[in-house]
Amino acid sequence: MQAIILAGGRGERLRPYTEDRPKPMVEILGVPILAYQLHWLQTQGIVEVVMACGYRHEVIRDYFGTGEKWGLRIAYAVEEQPLGRGGAIRRAYGLLAGAPELVLATNGDVITNLRLGPVVAHHQHSGGLATLVLTPYISQYGLVEVNAEDRVIAFHEKPTLPYWVNAGVYVLSRAAVERFPEVGDHETTIFPALAEQRLLVAYRSRDYWRAVDTVKDLTEISRELERRLLTSFLA
Repeated sequence: MQAIILAGGRGERLRPYTEDRPKPMVEILGVPILAYQLHWLQTQGIVEVVMACGYRHEVIRDYFGTGEKWGLRIAYAVEEQPLGRGGAIRRAYGLLAGAPELVLATNGDVITNLRLGPVVAHHQHSGGLATLVLTPYISQYGLVEVNAEDRVIAFHEKPTLPYWVNAGVYVLSRAAVERFPEVGDHETTIFPALAEQRLLVAYRSRDYWRAVDTVKDLTEISRELERRLLTSFLA
């Protein structure tokens, strides 16, 4: 398969880390977020990637080049003017070899070990035009459980709630990409239309997933990855 990575984010909430680089190039444990992504994609069978980038795009190109070091073919769709995420995906798709029937698209600020094979199979069997990966919603706050007598009976630290959120990972059929705007955001235009036509499919995943939005996220993800590395080493 081939993939598109939305890598043009400025990362305003991650300043000062993003003053000299785009958001996906912010480092976690000394490694750019995009490097984690490319490793994940390569292990899942992706062979070709187009980076949809704009702000400080030269930082990405200088680091990853043609992708040979990463076992991938990497091209760059550089925006002179912001196209929005939907426009960026549509333009990047045009750089993929052979106008593929299916393409993976992902936000460039995501770290995950999502298994792509089941997602693609789910998409193919669904009859939909786009599949949206969902991940459980984890409360950023601790919750307090109270009984009928207003007595506190338990505390739940950042519990998983019975809701699902957009993981920023999509499998798109060619027919879906052809509907994407040349300028604009797919999540506010095309996705609602596909949902109304019952052509937008959900894939619920409990694989590891984190999005990097704030400096607090950087700290928490660093700790999580350190724990995972230590656990793997001691196993």
